[in-house]
Amino acid sequence: MTIKRIGHRYRDSKTGVTLDVWFPRSNKEIARNCLALKAGIIMGEFVTVEIASVDEAPKSAEDAYLRLHLLSECAYKPHQLNLDGMFGLLANVAWTSAGPVLPAEVENLREAIAGETHHLNVTSIDKFPRMTDYVIPEGVRIGDADRVRLGAHLAPGTTVMHEGFCNFNAGTLGNSMVEGRISAGVVVAENSDIGGGASIMGTLSGGGKQVISMGQRNLLGANAGLGISLGDDCIVESGLYLTAGTKVQMPDGSIVSARDLSGQSKLLFRRHSQTGAVQAIVTDGTLWGGLNTTLHSND
Repeated sequence: MTIKRIGHRYRDSKTGVTLDVWFPRSNKEIARNCLALKAGIIMGEFVTVEIASVDEAPKSAEDAYLRLHLLSECAYKPHQLNLDGMFGLLANVAWTSAGPVLPAEVENLREAIAGETHHLNVTSIDKFPRMTDYVIPEGVRIGDADRVRLGAHLAPGTTVMHEGFCNFNAGTLGNSMVEGRISAGVVVAENSDIGGGASIMGTLSGGGKQVISMGQRNLLGANAGLGISLGDDCIVESGLYLTAGTKVQMPDGSIVSARDLSGQSKLLFRRHSQTGAVQAIVTDGTLWGGLNTTLHSND
């Protein structure tokens, strides 16, 4: 299916490098304005972007931005769009309160707008902007917008608390509490809770290709870590970092690597308080009580 959208693009005035593209959901020509544009450091224009097949790799920064929008609009789930080579297409941008500019242009921007009643704030220097500056997802709460990148997939009913984080091509599929880190590529199914300070391994660094996912009704305890996938109704004890190579003692006394348990359901992973051994215990998954549904009615 061909996807065709109208966007508003900012480019660097000197080099013509694409800085960003915003695609309104309405697919109308809606212009933006900012002080960097007024000062002539960047230029703005409308652009029509067409994707013939989402299975093909993006061909331009404009193409990549449209795919990131589609993810954050929840039109596609993580891993349903080919994002190969995207990093090489995107410029490193200084995201400022006066508009996006190349990092080398920040000082020029500051000088150019010195006469304006405006205190310049540089929120980040990155290839990805904040999601909420481009897409407002439906039925979602986000405590700190700086911690959610464009390209994050947050399904209705998701609550991202102030210390929660969600990277691009990753996210939630339903009601979820996110107080920890959802790294790139990670998918969390509905009614799961990622505790404060918890972290799930992504696929960006170290050459890792294994996609980690959490099924339904899982609890990843506070300050825990996850390096394998979980099925449904699982619990990882607070403070336990479960990597693929972690040796796990099973109920029958046998020892297996955690990777051998990847994707299995109804397991409680804990560390024995006296021996320090990591154990897997069969559970019905109701021990932690489930999500507070009132907290995820984000109308």
